[in-house]
Amino acid sequence: MDSHGQYEQQVVWSVLGTDIGPLLLAATGEGLLTVVFHATDTVRDRALDRLAGRMGAEPVEAPGSPLLAEAIRQIEAYFAGERRAFELPLDWSLISGFNRQVLRELASGVPYGAVVGYGDLARRVGQPGAAQAVGAAMGSNPLPVVVPCHRVVERDGGIGGFGGGLETKRKLLALEGVLPEPLF
Repeated sequence: MDSHGQYEQQVVWSVLGTDIGPLLLAATGEGLLTVVFHATDTVRDRALDRLAGRMGAEPVEAPGSPLLAEAIRQIEAYFAGERRAFELPLDWSLISGFNRQVLRELASGVPYGAVVGYGDLARRVGQPGAAQAVGAAMGSNPLPVVVPCHRVVERDGGIGGFGGGLETKRKLLALEGVLPEPLF
């Protein structure tokens, strides 16, 4: 227990190079906790500071940690085109309420190579008319790629927004065969 009466939980992290740039992965004993895009030194340090504040413990760099090993293996296989679904324990403690409900539905109900509209996802969780709230949930997703917010698109066929940047979203959708590969 820390000095504020909260239980500390060990958080381990590593940075993984991918086709969309470096990803910061962090995990606890419960499972994969977060994935952060564009994990340059500055982005990584900011993310680790936020995690320390939220989790009550300083994250420890541990690229060989058993807590991260399977996540790293599966994410590498995904980018190599060898994996279509993630089978990882997830630590949902960074998100709650409606956002967690939406992200759980997304993770379980929108498979590789498929897309869903914001409004459709809102209906799936029993909140028709909450398309904008679904967009906010996508923006707060602590586990992008693994919880595939890149698969959520606009009703009119537009690509929609994306916290990792639209080029990253395009690359992920191209990897899954939803969009053609960029020419350059």
